[in-house]
Amino acid sequence: MAKIHKASDSKKISTLALCLGLSGSLIFLDAANKANKVHANPSMFEYRWDNNRNYKRLYYWQSSKEKRNRSTYLFVLRPTDRRTAILKLKITFPDYFDAKIKENKLALCNATLGGMLAKTKCTKKLPAIFEISKDQSFIEIFPKAPIPVDGTYAIQMKIFNPNQAGMFQLNATAQSPGDLPISSYIGSWNIDIE
Repeated sequence: MAKIHKASDSKKISTLALCLGLSGSLIFLDAANKANKVHANPSMFEYRWDNNRNYKRLYYWQSSKEKRNRSTYLFVLRPTDRRTAILKLKITFPDYFDAKIKENKLALCNATLGGMLAKTKCTKKLPAIFEISKDQSFIEIFPKAPIPVDGTYAIQMKIFNPNQAGMFQLNATAQSPGDLPISSYIGSWNIDIE
């Protein structure tokens, strides 16, 4: 009888070892899948094409990063982003940004910056004229009154995202009021489409 118990004990031990081995490999596979998910998340580092000292990153808010998806953008201009009032603002797009931009989907507005409890949003639309180049490589914004140095402002753009995924650097230049209006670089928004 003792031999039978030992045989059944060895079967129990081998069955237990097999179960532990399978569960260990399942845990390993689950850990590997979680590791892949961690690597698939957007990273905290930012890549730029214009790698010079004069580059300045501007804040923006984007409702969707999916390609061909309807999205609302808020290109924000904070008081720290500008030194003078803005008479004319120009936003340039790269050649491969193949979204259709329409004048009736653009707006200039006062904005509030979001944080942990609230999102960035337009609070009051301001009168402005928008001119889009024929090849859609830039937008020129002419506010009815110059944008003052104090306060946070945003350009709201509603579009369908481009057909291709990638990073797009949009550059902003502003013309200040005065006897000799000169356009100067304000900064860049780096848009990510997945």
